[in-house]
Amino acid sequence: MKTTLTTEEKPMGEPATALTGCLAPIDKDGLEDLIAKGKANPQAVKTLKCKTVAEGRFRHANYIRDLEPYIVDEPPGLLGDDTAPNPSEASLAALGSCICVGLHANAVHQGITVRSLELELEGDLNITAVWGTGDQSEKPVGFTDVRIKVHMDADAPKEKIDALIAHVAKWSPVFNTFSRPVAMEIVPA
Repeated sequence: MKTTLTTEEKPMGEPATALTGCLAPIDKDGLEDLIAKGKANPQAVKTLKCKTVAEGRFRHANYIRDLEPYIVDEPPGLLGDDTAPNPSEASLAALGSCICVGLHANAVHQGITVRSLELELEGDLNITAVWGTGDQSEKPVGFTDVRIKVHMDADAPKEKIDALIAHVAKWSPVFNTFSRPVAMEIVPA
């Protein structure tokens, strides 16, 4: 008999997969409720907010909702204190997490049990412009290439997992933010 632990029952630091042999599933009823709300108002837009506060050197505290600050820093090679991911690494983390959320939600929605799910992300960028203080010759700014490897062990054939990955890439908000132009505005307060 397989037992699934809720988040509250799971020991801190111990992944649910180590205890149950599968990834702790999300609440299917809650997922169905979200699906129904989206279908009822498919044009709804939610504005997400983050307040970023420079703490000194290149360390920044990012305040999101009522959570503890999410710290972003630079590595020593980029003059930081190496206390947290740098902004580009944090964007890869957001991308990976968004894809994982989509894979997990779609697997639950389709009745697929996921035993484990891991993504490897890497991105290439030219940093010689040093935030616009260095070499400003013509070159792409930001990631030019991002590679994502999905390691998903689930009770579904490879073809179904491949289709699931393609479907999630189509509907992942962060994947689509990376892959298409976004209207941006930056103004003084």
